[in-house]
Amino acid sequence: MKTPDFFLLCFLLFFSGTIQAQQFEQITSGSIATSQKDSRSCNFIDLNGDGFDDIFISNGPSGGQNNQLFLSNGNGTFGTIFNDPITQDQGASDGASFADVDNDGDLDAFVVTWYGERNYFYRNNGDGSFTFESSTAHTGNGTYSETCAWGDYDQDGWLDLYVTNSTDFVVNAAVTKRNQLWHNLGDGTFERITTGAPVSDADISRSVQWIDYDQDGDTDLFVSNEENERNRLYENNNGTFTNVSNPVTSVVRSSTGSSWADIDNDGDLDLFVANFSNQDNQIFRNNGDGSFTAINSGPQSNDDGCSFGSAFGDFDNDGDLDLFVTNGFCGNGLQNFLYKNNGSGSFSRDDSSIEDLSTQCSFGAAWGDYDNDGFLDLIVANCKGSNSQSQPRNTLLHNLGNDNNWIKFRLEGRVSNRSAIGARIRLKAQIDGDEVWQTRVISAQTGYNGQNSLTAHFGLKDANVVDSVEVYWPSGLISRRGPLGIGTTYELLEPTTNNASGLNTNRPSIRVAPNPVQDQLYVEIDEQLKQGESQIELVDASGRVVLKQAFQPLNAINLFVGHLPPGMYVLHLTQSGLRISESIVLH
Repeated sequence: MKTPDFFLLCFLLFFSGTIQAQQFEQITSGSIATSQKDSRSCNFIDLNGDGFDDIFISNGPSGGQNNQLFLSNGNGTFGTIFNDPITQDQGASDGASFADVDNDGDLDAFVVTWYGERNYFYRNNGDGSFTFESSTAHTGNGTYSETCAWGDYDQDGWLDLYVTNSTDFVVNAAVTKRNQLWHNLGDGTFERITTGAPVSDADISRSVQWIDYDQDGDTDLFVSNEENERNRLYENNNGTFTNVSNPVTSVVRSSTGSSWADIDNDGDLDLFVANFSNQDNQIFRNNGDGSFTAINSGPQSNDDGCSFGSAFGDFDNDGDLDLFVTNGFCGNGLQNFLYKNNGSGSFSRDDSSIEDLSTQCSFGAAWGDYDNDGFLDLIVANCKGSNSQSQPRNTLLHNLGNDNNWIKFRLEGRVSNRSAIGARIRLKAQIDGDEVWQTRVISAQTGYNGQNSLTAHFGLKDANVVDSVEVYWPSGLISRRGPLGIGTTYELLEPTTNNASGLNTNRPSIRVAPNPVQDQLYVEIDEQLKQGESQIELVDASGRVVLKQAFQPLNAINLFVGHLPPGMYVLHLTQSGLRISESIVLH
């Protein structure tokens, strides 16, 4: 008996380890997974304000192709939008960036094209539908734009736009299209900036990110250049820019993309650069003083990829940022790369968390928790490539989760731009008995042709409370809160005055029951929230407020919801600049 039992135990342990090793399941049904397109950019964005991320995918072969928009149904599935201008341009689309450009509470879009076509600005109508504005921040025919990003470089509370351009390799490779900088005038119009290094350097540019690399309070600019040209780091000096020479700009490669993140949890932003033509990718560690050290060891710097897109995210919720990298246009047998952070900023190649990493050709990638279960899911935009006539299907990977804890934040600027692009969030928690600070930055472009969700996600592993949260807003204001309960999405509003010393020691939370609900919803409120007038809003899946009620300090409140149609709703409780949200199912 002992021998068979021993082998049975070994088999069960092996089988259990195999099951646990796979972190993602690929979604194989629905329009996202079944439609065949030549795709470029993928963006996780909440377009109708219902608290669930939607998905935009740009498509761009030379003959043109309509883009795709998928609105969340609130239950882990998506509806396909066909009859909207953003899905009907039949353009050769490339990169895309979403943000609240006019500070009206919804996300607008800029979509760029290649092949000598025009670029497109789409203004959100407030319900997730769009209007194309032909005169806003774009040129006519003749652009060879790769991607774009929104960022407030002059800190006036209005988001500006940077557009990268490469060149016409087909007709005249010697003609380089200079990059564009558009200054938001705050009245719905943009002024093109025609002087300064970011618009006068004649590079073959691919990717762009706005980042405060030296943490001096303003937004700098990093541009990835291909064809063995040096990358550009432009330091912001009160709204003007100067070229910076350091290791991130001195090593010449054919770079296609980049991603910035705090990979070692030391509070500053490190850099990953994706390189093409079988050139190794690069990692640069920020030394905290504006200088960088190249990290040449590890698989992420020695995998010989033909890389394009990249995206950082803590997919296993263990308190450090992992990395996904896409590859394409280098023949058959390609694989995308998933790298797991070892906890100190070094990485290990992970070939088991995703069952199938093979790709015909991939461009953009983005992380976002589309079903709001606290674990980051992944979308990958797949392209036709140079050696294939067939158009592939895009890849949507659902995170199966684990026992690790999490917390999420949605930010809203009031002095800064409303979508809080450029805000930096720092969080402290006890993980494995150690005090760990993590950092996230809200960005409108997180890699080549990719935009992570604007909801900031933190994995917490075994931490059961967040000790402190600090938000450094683009305006220069700082807000602090904590302790906070875990497993919750908090909505933080920017203060209008600085109160850096006013650390809130509350742990605000709400509890709703029953959920699902039919007639009457009971909302229990923590003692710490009973400090003044609060407001409750119930928002349906279209983003419409269907119930609003203000109340004075109470232990609990009853909401009658039986008159509302069945479906998914989000309940918001707002008090003193803090908003707490819970998803509600009405049967």
